[in-house]
Amino acid sequence: MSNEELWQAVLAQLQFQISPANFATWLKNTYILSKKDGELLISVPNNFSKEWLENKYNKPIFRIIRELDGEIRELRYTVGAPPQQPKPAQPTQRAAVSAPPTPQLELEELKIDHATNLNPKYTFDTFVVGPFNELAHAASLAICKTPGSVYNPFFVYGGVGLGKTHLLQAIGGKIAEGFAEKRIRYMTSERFTTGVVSAIRNHAMDNFRSLYRELDVLIIDDIQFLAGKDKTQEELFHTFNALYERGKQIIFSSDRPPKSIPAMEERLRSRFEGGMIADISNPDFESRLAILKTKIAEYNIEVADDVCEYIVSHIQRNIRELEGALNRLLAFHRLNNKTPTLQEARTLLRSVIQNPSRVVSPKKIMQTVAEFYDLKEREIIAISRKKEVVRPRQIAMYLLREELKSSYPLIGKRFGGKDHTTAIYACEKISKEIQESESFFDEINLIKQRIYNG
Repeated sequence: MSNEELWQAVLAQLQFQISPANFATWLKNTYILSKKDGELLISVPNNFSKEWLENKYNKPIFRIIRELDGEIRELRYTVGAPPQQPKPAQPTQRAAVSAPPTPQLELEELKIDHATNLNPKYTFDTFVVGPFNELAHAASLAICKTPGSVYNPFFVYGGVGLGKTHLLQAIGGKIAEGFAEKRIRYMTSERFTTGVVSAIRNHAMDNFRSLYRELDVLIIDDIQFLAGKDKTQEELFHTFNALYERGKQIIFSSDRPPKSIPAMEERLRSRFEGGMIADISNPDFESRLAILKTKIAEYNIEVADDVCEYIVSHIQRNIRELEGALNRLLAFHRLNNKTPTLQEARTLLRSVIQNPSRVVSPKKIMQTVAEFYDLKEREIIAISRKKEVVRPRQIAMYLLREELKSSYPLIGKRFGGKDHTTAIYACEKISKEIQESESFFDEINLIKQRIYNG
């Protein structure tokens, strides 16, 4: 496998793990510069990209590369100009599959409209609707008919890989089709933050504000990442007010409902809650099967029903993982000019499909709960009666009991040697609140998704 083929194969899998906007921002114009003595040197266009890839995406990139080439032991990034005739790494809409006689699907660039940051592959036509997302889908269609008039702001939340980005971009694309004159901008919260930081550094806040406050539709993905970023929150608050007062459509997504986002200004949280809030939950078996078959149809190949059912039976919580599994089948199809049998699929997907009960541990649960509420693990274990610590501690106790069937004395022991009656009280309290509050039920489910998907 050449360096170019290796990097394209890496990107083909990586695109299912990060949002399209982040993919385009950090991986555009990257390529393998050299491969020598187990070290892979990757060229990036600037220092900012180098820092992000090293600090944020190095682990998933290295994991994918190791699966493709076991001889690679180290990754390094260097800033450099593209070669004379570059074939820069671009996201792919589809993986390349087999050579003739099977029709060949070439690697394509992910064509992003840079005026809107929208990716045209995300449409309502390819968005599979089921019980798990029908409310969010119906509200989205209503928004597209009269932007700014109904469900404003629109706040969608759900776990990782359930289709929030697809839905948000489909809204933007549909509005662009029906209202050519409207100025639309989609972005991640990270990109919005980067814009604020850059504007401050370059003394260009007036330009930044005019750019966003003159939009007709503002769409921000993964809003939870603004937690704790006070200056960015302040700018978003004033941008929100300016747009809302002029009847402009505002759309957000998050991995949790507004009230569960830690370190978020109350005035901004109240804005999020002032319109329509819709959740996307885990898809059921039939919906997962429909999603997988829809994606298979896009590649014009056939995959046996028993292989499809095997995949959706074992990947239950994350649509993005379904795409990753399909990508491996497509790579096999390309290399062998046939689709895999069930036994071959089992072997191909062995590292993707795991039994959750084998990978979830008490430490995993405690870490996930702490991270969800923006705490350190040691904080929920330590002796503290602060409300912001007590509640997460009780939730962690409840999950240890429900998910791992831990005994009450053992749960108490894990939390600083507390008496078993403390664990009993915590579990009963959380269990009762789940039954009484639908939003709290959703919050617990989001934490569970992180436990099993993380």
